[in-house]
Amino acid sequence: MAIKRGVSLYSYQQEQFFGQMDWKAQIREVHDNLKTDGIEIINESVIPQYPFPSEEFIADWNDYMARYNMKAVTMDVYLDTMRFRDHVMNHREAAELLKLDIKLAAAMGFQNIRCLCMIPIDIIDMALDTAVKYNVRIGKEIHAPYPIKRDPNREGGIMVTELLEYVDKKGTNMVGLVPDFGIFQHTQSRVAVEHTRRHTDPAVLAWVEENAPKYPYDELQKLYQEHFHLDGMAAAFGLRGLVGKMRQAAEPEDLKEIIPYILSFHGKFNEMTEIPGEPGHYEDVAFDYAGPFKVLNECGFDGYVDSEYEGQRHQQDQGIEGLPDSVKEVRRHHEMMARLSGEGENIVQNLY
Repeated sequence: MAIKRGVSLYSYQQEQFFGQMDWKAQIREVHDNLKTDGIEIINESVIPQYPFPSEEFIADWNDYMARYNMKAVTMDVYLDTMRFRDHVMNHREAAELLKLDIKLAAAMGFQNIRCLCMIPIDIIDMALDTAVKYNVRIGKEIHAPYPIKRDPNREGGIMVTELLEYVDKKGTNMVGLVPDFGIFQHTQSRVAVEHTRRHTDPAVLAWVEENAPKYPYDELQKLYQEHFHLDGMAAAFGLRGLVGKMRQAAEPEDLKEIIPYILSFHGKFNEMTEIPGEPGHYEDVAFDYAGPFKVLNECGFDGYVDSEYEGQRHQQDQGIEGLPDSVKEVRRHHEMMARLSGEGENIVQNLY
């Protein structure tokens, strides 16, 4: 049993936007060059005429996935509560949309769907029978800054506990968690800091530069929140983007409590760089991957970690000439994952 490697096609959003790669080319890249089979998608970015694609598209998707023996791991879904012009979607309407996504995921061969972290449990409950009928599991995302462990003093600190209590009460294996590796991010990425600073009011930047050396990070965040009248999440994201510091939401050992409930992982990363003194080996210096992979290996986790490259978003304001190569970034991410999982150091080779 070993950790399996996959890719969220979201990672290639830039190449898709510029017409350099369609979803078929992305699948070929995963198969031919990454030497793996896991595919994750965002429904609206891949599926034409979502939520009512043609039968031709469904057949084409399934045919192409079968041709390359690929696995449809997780389909990321959203609940656009503002989709109606005359009202905000209520919970029952949201459940109906979730049911529609479950049926669509099943038609495309997906094992799981991923809902956003703040989806109310009653919506999941209303869709559970449909999930059982179509054999598609519902995963709730754990995304930074939300922790894994219950912590009433932190925003989202009881989210995971509440979901697991629901799962245990129902006695179902059709609902679980999709952790995002952003919970193991300990430092803001270089590309994100530079982007934030390019787009920050000079007065705000001046305040941060004046006060950052004076206070511990937690105290600085509190003062920043109060001074600029922000809520907790806005303060956390805003400040870490300016100073490059942040509080890691979870520790690798926390995974042991939730491994039986994990459906798949988002392998979040922003920038892969070569490890000093180790040619051909790469890491994202802002994330802890070694620690979580060690725990997953020890516990025999054999699900998918799907690369989710987001660094391009922080560089798209600078013009097409300076954009990163998403394909190269994902390849480097898979070199790291294959090495850390014990799969082998030469699975992804001769690609650079």
